[in-house]
Amino acid sequence: MKCKAVIFDMDGTLLDTLEDIAGSVNRILMKRGFPTHDLNQYRAFIGEGPKILISRALPMEQRATGMVSSCLQAYLDDYRENCTIHTTLYEGIPELLDELVHRNIKIAILTNKQNDLARLCADLFLSRWHFDRILGLRADVPRKPHPAGALEIADHLGVDPKNILFVGDSDTDMKTALAGGMFPVGVRWGFASQKVLKIGGAERLIAHPMDLTGLL
Repeated sequence: MKCKAVIFDMDGTLLDTLEDIAGSVNRILMKRGFPTHDLNQYRAFIGEGPKILISRALPMEQRATGMVSSCLQAYLDDYRENCTIHTTLYEGIPELLDELVHRNIKIAILTNKQNDLARLCADLFLSRWHFDRILGLRADVPRKPHPAGALEIADHLGVDPKNILFVGDSDTDMKTALAGGMFPVGVRWGFASQKVLKIGGAERLIAHPMDLTGLL
């Protein structure tokens, strides 16, 4: 394939957000007297959007719709105020983005993070680079792994999906890529294991961001 564009996931791919997400959820749980979780547990909770994140974090007997909704809003409010405490770009991401821009390859982000929070994090951590499209979770578009968002980006970029690398750290990302006719690349520095990525359909696994240049 001739790569003309790269679509990135955000959490666990471009940004190491694990500690800030976990911190916000744990604060919400503690305020309600529920058990908290360690960072490794959150690796399995993240990736399918904030509602599922909250549902997974709550005790099984507390996962009624009303409790999930209440905790979800509290989490979003807390995270909005505390999303920069520990979050950083992964090592090698700046160099990769510089290289993609240098090669005139279009770049975009598709994440299951709330749309406003995705844009906030992009403004705070990724404003040095021009992303042609940044799409988060929106009420009128199905979340990943449905390919609607990925195909919307492809259409906006004017690039055939077969010429797009879809780069992410979860099986959700790999399934999104396959459903959209894109090339799925799994990153080994993110939240999911290599096994999960392979089962999800990853065509390639990369250990460092600059390894992606070998697929361009």
